[in-house]
Amino acid sequence: MKLGFFIMPVHPLERNYAETLREDREAFILADKLGYTEGYCGEHLTDLAENIPSSLVFCASLAGFTSKIKLGTAVVNLPFNHPLLVATQAALIDNLLEGRLLLGIGAGVLRTDMEAMEQLDADRGAMFAEAIDHILKLWAGAAPYNIAGKYWNISTAKTLWPEIGLGNVVKPYQKPHPPILGTATDPDSKGLIALGRRGWWPVSSHFLHRNHLLSQWSNYAKGCAEGGHRADRANWRVARSIFVGDDDKIARAYGGDDARSPYRFYMNQLTAKLRKGKKLGGFKERLDMPDEALTLDYIFDNVVIRGSVNRVVDGILSLHEKIGEFGTLLYCGKDWVDAALSRRSMELMAEKVMPAVNAAIGKRAAAE
Repeated sequence: MKLGFFIMPVHPLERNYAETLREDREAFILADKLGYTEGYCGEHLTDLAENIPSSLVFCASLAGFTSKIKLGTAVVNLPFNHPLLVATQAALIDNLLEGRLLLGIGAGVLRTDMEAMEQLDADRGAMFAEAIDHILKLWAGAAPYNIAGKYWNISTAKTLWPEIGLGNVVKPYQKPHPPILGTATDPDSKGLIALGRRGWWPVSSHFLHRNHLLSQWSNYAKGCAEGGHRADRANWRVARSIFVGDDDKIARAYGGDDARSPYRFYMNQLTAKLRKGKKLGGFKERLDMPDEALTLDYIFDNVVIRGSVNRVVDGILSLHEKIGEFGTLLYCGKDWVDAALSRRSMELMAEKVMPAVNAAIGKRAAAE
């Protein structure tokens, strides 16, 4: 099992914006040094807490500061962007990273983003599908482009001047293009079926109760079968909110129990948004649980993995036993209320937890 990194991110509103950006970049740079294999950044246009409006730009900012970690968008919200801009900017960043870009794509979930982009009543699913088809055609084709659609038309036929380079677009470093991924937050996400049909890679959300993860994999595998692709569990990313401390008391406090815990702040922000949208089902061990039963204490006991090294190892192995093999565990970063504790957690995760997890998985496999 590989170890990756993910931030949405979520920071307190009173924090300085430039400071939070510096902190988030430091987390990715640390992940690179510690051997995390990949790292993803979320994006929203109209959220002062979750305050990175372009995950592609954020990845580009790390090009000269990381060397091994693959950098991913989670996700580029395609309906909010012209496909030509996404195609060329992703190609630029993939070349800056010399093939380390992972392109996560989605249709957008934040309603204030939709309103600001005049898309509250738009068919964003159809816009999403058209956008990625246009992007793939741009990457696969050559000028003169003449790509027609319902929402966007892309052509350079009238102004093409190939002798001096006008009319063509830059192409990704990776051929035919960077790996494409999609995230899934609903327990029975049908989007994973469409993802599997395309042969793209799935990412299961960090706030899903583990009881829902197998249904997500089943949907993805179904889509792979329909599209003629092999459903390879090595391509499955499973995200989890994790905090590792040098002892259980510190870990439980910083990982959720303390009123100043960044994990408590994070989950309070997230559940407030999802409660308003009546989308709390992912947190629940049973979908028929009333929303009132979904307290923060319930979340910390059932969704967050926190504790000393041994306790976190046990939590990850329990998850692995429940859902079976998956390729990459994504450690979800939070605001650095205490920078030393946050850094230490990432270090312990890479240097102590994952070696123990993989050794235990190896012993299990050898015994079977």
